[in-house]
Amino acid sequence: MKQLVILSGKGGTGKTTVAAALVHLATRNDGAGSRRVVIADADVDAANLGLVLAPRTEKVHDFTGGSVAVVDPALCIACGRCAEVCRYEAVREGDVFTVDPIACEGCGACSYECPVSAIAMQPQHAGQWFEATTRYGPLYHAHLFAGQENSGKLVTLVKQMARLRAFDEDADLLLVDGPPGTGCPVIATLSGADQALIVTEPTVSGAHDLERILGLCAHFQVPAVVLLNKADLSPTQADAVAASCAALGAALIGRLPYDPAVTEAMVRGEPVTASGGPVASALEHAWEALQAAL
Repeated sequence: MKQLVILSGKGGTGKTTVAAALVHLATRNDGAGSRRVVIADADVDAANLGLVLAPRTEKVHDFTGGSVAVVDPALCIACGRCAEVCRYEAVREGDVFTVDPIACEGCGACSYECPVSAIAMQPQHAGQWFEATTRYGPLYHAHLFAGQENSGKLVTLVKQMARLRAFDEDADLLLVDGPPGTGCPVIATLSGADQALIVTEPTVSGAHDLERILGLCAHFQVPAVVLLNKADLSPTQADAVAASCAALGAALIGRLPYDPAVTEAMVRGEPVTASGGPVASALEHAWEALQAAL
C-alpha cells in the first residue's frame, strides 16, 4: 500500500480539485485496471473534499483535544495564587476565582499551585472525526471546532484510522488531501508518506510558498513532484515556477490550463475528470507520471 499526500504551500491553488480528480482516475475501470483506494481529508480546519465525493457518513466520533482549567467554587478560597502563576491572564478574580476557557492554554500551572486542590484540568471536546463511504472508496475526515488547537493531533488520528482501513481492505493506495501551508497539520500529513504532490499556481505568492513546502518535504525526506494549475494565465510566471522546480530538484509533472469546466464540475459535485476536456486530459497525463513515481 502506497501513501500519496497532496499539498500546497498556500490555499486556493486547486489542491482539493486535483485530489478529487486523482481519486476518480485511480478507481475508474478503464481496461488498465483500477486501484483500491482509501481517502483521507486531512484539512481538519476546513475539510471540503466531501463536497465533490458526496460521502455518506457511517460513524461519528468525538475528538478530545487539550485540557482546560476548571475551578471548583465549593473549594476555592480566593487566595489568588492561580492568578499569580497564570502567564496567559486566563484567571478571573472575584469572590470565587474562575478561568476563561478561551484564554486558558491548558498548561496546568494553576492546578499545580492551588493550595486546596480546587482546580482540575478537564479534557476538551475539541472536534469530531468521521468514517464515511463514497462511490470511490472509504473516506475519513474531521471537523475541528472553532478556536480549538491540536489540529496536528487530529490530522494524525484521521490518517491513522484511514491507514488501518487501507490495511484491513488490502487497498493499493491511501490518498490524503492535506491542508495548505507549512505548519504542524502539514507536517502531520507528511508523516509516513511515500510521495507528495504539490499543487501550485503561476503567481508570485504561489512560487514563494512552493519553495517553502518543497523545503519541508526535503527536510522530512518525502519525495515531491509539482503540478502547476492554471498555468496559461501567466506564462512568464509559469516558466519561473518551472525554473524554480528544476533548481530545487522537483519534477514538474504537468501544467493544467485554466478551464471553466472545473467550476462547472464543482457545481455538479463531481470530479472534473468525469466530464473530459483540457484539464481532464492534463490530469490524466499527470496521473500517469504519479503512478510511475509511486
